Amino acid sequence: MATVETGRDGENRAADYLLKRGYEILDRNFRMGRLGEIDIVAARDGVLVFAEVKTLPHGDLEILGHELNQRKRQKIIKTAKFYIEKHRQYKCRAIRFDVLAVDVPGLEPVHHIVNAFSE
Repeated sequence: MATVETGRDGENRAADYLLKRGYEILDRNFRMGRLGEIDIVAARDGVLVFAEVKTLPHGDLEILGHELNQRKRQKIIKTAKFYIEKHRQYKCRAIRFDVLAVDVPGLEPVHHIVNAFSE
């Protein structure tokens, strides 16, 4: 399977995982031009969740940490701020940044890291 297809499949599985746990999917693949992207924007219990999905069938937690380096996290945070500015109805909501790791050997098929990082 090509990298793009693997990523898309992982994002679909992550979205299904969230839906089954009571999250509402508000947006997917939200882009701020070429500067950043949020894989999934979801909400549950009044919290706005910006979720990064990483599909790593040949990876581990160390690779996951490398994939989510400081630069990547800052791009996600900046894009999330842009999302809130564009969607003013969410301005007063609590927010958090989650990571969903899909197909990482040794972990459950979708490993949900709640509040994985912050600003």
